[in-house]
Amino acid sequence: MTLTGAAPCLGQTIMTANAVDTNNDDWLHAEGSRLYDMNGNEVWLTGANWFGFNCGENVPHYLWSADADDCLTEIADRGINIIRFPISTELIVSWMKGKPNEVGSFSCNTDPSFTINVDFCAEDGKSPKDSMQIFDIMMKKCKEHGIKAFIDIHSPDANNSGHNYNLWYGKAGVTTDVWIDSLVWLADKYKNDDTLIGYDLKNEPHGKGPEGKAAAKWDGSTDENNWAYAATKCAEAILDVNPHALILVEGVEQSMSGAQEGDYWGMPDRKTNSPYIGAWWGGNFRGARDNPIKPKQGTSQIVYSPHDYGPSVYAQTWFDKNFTEQTLLDDYWYDTWAYINAEDIAPELIGEWGGHMDGKENQKWMTLLRDYMIKHHINHTFWCLNTNSGDTGGLWDSLGFQQGTGTTIKWNEPKYELFEEALWQTQKSGKYIGLDHQVALGKNGISLNDFYANYAASEGSNLDGGKTSSGKTINAEQPIETITTSAAPTTTTTSSVATTTTTSEETASNRLYGDANCDGQVDLSDAVLIMQSLANPDKYGLQGSDSHHLTKEGSDNGDVEGNGNGLSTLDAQAIQMYLLGKYKSLPVK
Repeated sequence: MTLTGAAPCLGQTIMTANAVDTNNDDWLHAEGSRLYDMNGNEVWLTGANWFGFNCGENVPHYLWSADADDCLTEIADRGINIIRFPISTELIVSWMKGKPNEVGSFSCNTDPSFTINVDFCAEDGKSPKDSMQIFDIMMKKCKEHGIKAFIDIHSPDANNSGHNYNLWYGKAGVTTDVWIDSLVWLADKYKNDDTLIGYDLKNEPHGKGPEGKAAAKWDGSTDENNWAYAATKCAEAILDVNPHALILVEGVEQSMSGAQEGDYWGMPDRKTNSPYIGAWWGGNFRGARDNPIKPKQGTSQIVYSPHDYGPSVYAQTWFDKNFTEQTLLDDYWYDTWAYINAEDIAPELIGEWGGHMDGKENQKWMTLLRDYMIKHHINHTFWCLNTNSGDTGGLWDSLGFQQGTGTTIKWNEPKYELFEEALWQTQKSGKYIGLDHQVALGKNGISLNDFYANYAASEGSNLDGGKTSSGKTINAEQPIETITTSAAPTTTTTSSVATTTTTSEETASNRLYGDANCDGQVDLSDAVLIMQSLANPDKYGLQGSDSHHLTKEGSDNGDVEGNGNGLSTLDAQAIQMYLLGKYKSLPVK
C-alpha cells in the first residue's frame, strides 16, 4: 500500500477500538532466516499435517469416526502448535461461488446415545453442514485449543490422488487466475482471524524437464508454468488483502544443471551430463538463487517450504552410502534447499517430512533431519497425523469413538517420540510453547506471552542450545482511545502532491505518517520496525540510515497514535489497524 499526501483531515470524534485481541495479535513476519511475532519475539512453528479437505470427502479424514474436539485436545496436549490443512482449489472455488461442495463419508447420527461432532450437523440433526461451514468450525476449534493453522493447495481438483498432478492449473476448470482469485477470496475472508496465519500456495509443483510446458519450472520467465513467476503474482494478490499473512512457497522437482551451453527447458534428457538436476517433488530451490520470490510488498511474509523424505518413500541416490548429516548436505540438502536458511536469506518450513519407523535407514534419515531442523531453527509440519498415508503411515495408528468415553486415539508412540524432540518446548521444564499470545497450548503447554514473560529469560527453549532471551508480551485488554482535535486542517492538492493548510495549532507538513522505515510506503514492515526498535533498541534503534534501522525521521513518521507523544507499541498497532481498514487515515489523535 503506497500513500502520498499530507496529514489527514480529522473531525471532532471519539473512536475506541481494541488494540489487540485473539483475532489480530498473533500475526508473524520474517527477518532473515527466522520468524517473529509483532513484538519482535522469535517463534518456531512445529506442527503436523491433517489431510482430507483436499480429497473427495471435502473434510478432514476421521471426523466420521472421531470427535474433532477430542482430536484437537490431543493434538494440543501433544505439543503440536500448528496444523497444515491440505485443500483443493476446487473446494475453495465452490465456497467463493456460494455453493459449497458437500462433504462425503460423514453422516449425522440421529441416535442421541451416539453424539459425535454434533456442531457439524444442521439444525435438523440429520444432515451434515456444508464443507465451508465445517472448515470455519475447525478454525474456531483450533483457536480455542491454542493451535494455529495454514492451508496448502494440494491440487486443483478435489482428488484423493490429486498430489500426483504437476501444476496449479489445468484441472476442474482451474486456471492460474482462478487459483489466485480463490486464494485471495479466502485470505480476505480470514484477514481478521489470525488462526489461519498462512497460505502454502501449491503442494509439490513438479514435472521433469523434458515434459516442457507440462512441468513446473523455476526461472526468470513469465511463462505460465514458471512457478517462481506464478507464486510471486499470487503472493502479491494475497498480501494486497492481508499484508499479515505468511506466504509459503514450495520448490519444484527439476532445475537446469548448466551442464552445456544452449541447454533449455523441455529438451530431451541425456544419459550422461544431464541438463537437469532432480529433487523431491516441491524440494528444489536451486532456481531461487537467481530468481528469488520478491513480491512488491517486500519479503517480510515469504517462507520457503521444501519437502524432504527418506528412502522408504524412494531410494534416491544420496542414500546409496552410509549417509550422514554431512553427506546429505554435500550430496543434496545444501544446494537444493538448506542454503536458504544457512545463508540467512529467508525462513524455511519443511512442509512435509516423515515416514515409516523401520529401525533402519529411513529412521536414521528422520533422526538426522529432525536434529538438523532443531540446530538451525527450521520450522516444520510432519507428514502426517492421518493413518491412511500409504508411503509414510501416520502419527496416529487408529481412532475410534465410543459414547461416554469419547474418542480413543492410538498414537504410534515410537514415531511420536522421535518427532516430539522437534516440538517447540521450554528447555528444562518441557512445556510446549504455543503461537497464541493468550491461549495456552494444551494441558502441558503455555502461551507465547507466558513463555516470554516467565520462561524465555530463565531457561529458554530447545532452540539455539537453550539460549535464554528477553521478550515483550501483549496485553489483550489494552484499548486504544483516540480523540481528534476540533481544529481540522484543510487539504488542497497540486500536481498529485497534497499540501496541508492548518490552523495555528498545526504545523504544515507533507510527512507520510506510518512510514517508519522511510521507504515511501506504509506497510507491515513499518509496524515491524517500530516493534523491533522497542524490543531491541541497540540493534534497531536510532542509528544508521537504511530501512533496517529507525531514524529520527522514521521515528517522527511512525508516531501516529496520540501524535507527538513518542513511539510505543500503540503506534505499531495503529499502523496494523490502518492496513486492515479499521482506521481510515493516519495519524489518529
